[in-house]
Amino acid sequence: MKTTLLAVILSAAQLMPAWGAEIQLDDAFPLLSFTRPVDLQAPGDGSSRLFVVEQRGVIYVFDNSSSVGSKSVFLDIQSQVEDSGNEEGLLGLAFHPDYAESGYFYVDYTASVPDRSVISRFKVSDTNPDSADPASEFVLLEVAQPYSNHNGGQLGFGPDGYLWISLGDGGSGGDPEGNGQDPTTLLGSILRIDPDTSGGSLNYGIPPDNPFVGNPDGYREEIYAYGLRNPWRFSFDAVTGRVWAGDVGQNAYEEIDIIESGKNYGWNIMEGFHCYGGSPCDTTGLTLPVWEYDHSDSGGYSITGGYVYQGDSLPGIEGLYIYADYVSGRIWSLDYDGTGPAVNRELLDTSLNISSFGTDAAGEIYLCAFDGHIYRLGCVAGVNGEPAEGVPRGDLGLAFPNPFRSVTSFEVSPAVPGRMEIEIVDAAGRSVTRLYAASAPGSDIIVWDGKDRQGRSVSGGPYFYRLWAGGEPRHNGKVVLLR
Repeated sequence: MKTTLLAVILSAAQLMPAWGAEIQLDDAFPLLSFTRPVDLQAPGDGSSRLFVVEQRGVIYVFDNSSSVGSKSVFLDIQSQVEDSGNEEGLLGLAFHPDYAESGYFYVDYTASVPDRSVISRFKVSDTNPDSADPASEFVLLEVAQPYSNHNGGQLGFGPDGYLWISLGDGGSGGDPEGNGQDPTTLLGSILRIDPDTSGGSLNYGIPPDNPFVGNPDGYREEIYAYGLRNPWRFSFDAVTGRVWAGDVGQNAYEEIDIIESGKNYGWNIMEGFHCYGGSPCDTTGLTLPVWEYDHSDSGGYSITGGYVYQGDSLPGIEGLYIYADYVSGRIWSLDYDGTGPAVNRELLDTSLNISSFGTDAAGEIYLCAFDGHIYRLGCVAGVNGEPAEGVPRGDLGLAFPNPFRSVTSFEVSPAVPGRMEIEIVDAAGRSVTRLYAASAPGSDIIVWDGKDRQGRSVSGGPYFYRLWAGGEPRHNGKVVLLR
């Protein structure tokens, strides 16, 4: 038993990443505001501009500068967009890889009479780079929507040059039409098409290596992966080639998937790692997520998929997947190498309704919030992870008693004024709770009562504790809770 426990402790310690500077949210453009912003994109044309999509059907363009004081309407298609439903509207934007030459960009919006999702191409004005030509619309694809929710809405060009599209299961609750498990429909899927060619009656081409090309079963050849409930946001990691998707759950679990060719991600047989509805189910042939979180732990209720951070300004989170929850406002990082267990850590607990993430040309991460502002992930301690002037450093004593049954304590000695944090992490690398030290020089005793941040008792076993000061993990240790 002792040997097994030691092995668990050592394994978890190896999984814990070396975090760098403390993360904060900065109002990226304090002089600008938006109405229900749902997407942010950089055009990839060598300019410093950013584009923000408003759900009502407007796209704005502006310079990527914290002092920018005005924005311009790039495209206004409000007259074509149906946004009466909470999840309807202009939902996605993608620039063609050769946008600088072609001027082509693509949008995903919902329309009515009949209710449908529309994937269209537009072209920038020949005379004004900050204005699109609204008469240039070319409809690539329309997909009937039986309900107003679960429309997906993400567009993105992959490293392969093809256009990827996310579509939800068609809506209502529980997938009443069974679209998630029906690859003869485009709903509940991530599609991959070639917008630069066309074939037969289609205004686009089918990539020859799509998984269902030439199948005899009537499966739609546009489908790259299926069995998804509402993959609101997906993104590409250019370094590893992985395609990440946050799939919004039903009643109990939110999940993160690595999207691979031809895979079935289980909805509505499964929700996260669990059989949907609690009944036994056959999981043969289903691909499980790499991470889930539970509604009951107040983590949130609606995942907002994000991006793998590949920028230079935030040391310690390079290569980590950054995502959030729309309802709770919590922001996390997920460390996943493709083989070992994923390790999750909460970065920030905000009060924002976070609808979407985006990146600029340098790979820095922004988020769209329904308070009307665009935020950027920033670094408290500076770009090199060095503590800013006045940021506290300090020392952390060993936990005592250890092992413990009811409470254990830590002596913390702040060196300068300012808050320091003790984070408790479980053996799977999940953040359990955070404890705060004194805000003035001297010593303070911090007590942990074996409960999580919601005040619930946690199970017995090994836990790890870490003192954060100056934006860095200053000291680490382990403690064992006996139950």
